[in-house]
Amino acid sequence: MRRGHPVVMVPSALGTRPDQEVWPPLSQPGISVSATENRPPAIFIRWRMSKYGRAPLGAALLFLVVASCGGGRDICDCTPLTPVSQQYRSAAKHVPLPKVTPQEITVATMLQWPQGPNPAFRDRRSGRELQLFHIKKAFLQNMGLDKEDCDLHYSISETADKNAPRAIVETPIDSEYCASRHIIQSQLAQHGLRLDATHGGELATPLPVQVLGLAFHDFNHDRPVPFATTWELHPAIVTLLP
Repeated sequence: MRRGHPVVMVPSALGTRPDQEVWPPLSQPGISVSATENRPPAIFIRWRMSKYGRAPLGAALLFLVVASCGGGRDICDCTPLTPVSQQYRSAAKHVPLPKVTPQEITVATMLQWPQGPNPAFRDRRSGRELQLFHIKKAFLQNMGLDKEDCDLHYSISETADKNAPRAIVETPIDSEYCASRHIIQSQLAQHGLRLDATHGGELATPLPVQVLGLAFHDFNHDRPVPFATTWELHPAIVTLLP
């Protein structure tokens, strides 16, 4: 993603897949501005279907029938403000989830992963980043769509405590993740929450979720407490638990 700090949520009126990167970055990742109507303005941190995501498929199909494609409300209708080739580690992030059995972990596990030096701007995946992980249960604390790269960004914690340490997971705009983006949008709507180009933010009551994704080492951009690690699951699929 192209960012250097948390996104500050303020009121306001949301690709192509890179086979190669041909332009040098214009600058280091910077600040992006989005909006929320679910909650007052708040700090917002920038989140293939498998057996872990089949349960809510029926809800997604219903949503696809009734969802509007106009006005930026379609969660898959988004053009990034930052060209894909100029996004941080773009080629590493725009990949499908592998069809392998994931390793079971928790948010606490992610918080214990060693945080080494920042990967270079165009570094490919290596080491832990080649592994698929599944979090059986975590708590969704914050959510939103980043207009810079069109990714859905979520912060999750081990417990529902609002002060619990958090990690970040992201769902890209790439076509293979469109169904999962519709699923989470539909599930949140059942809780009276809207997630689109102009809605998101801090949840008053954290919701239980499961996450399936690849590990990703982001650069250190001084995330404020309670964000406790530069490790993410990205790309990742997030679904609400019953």
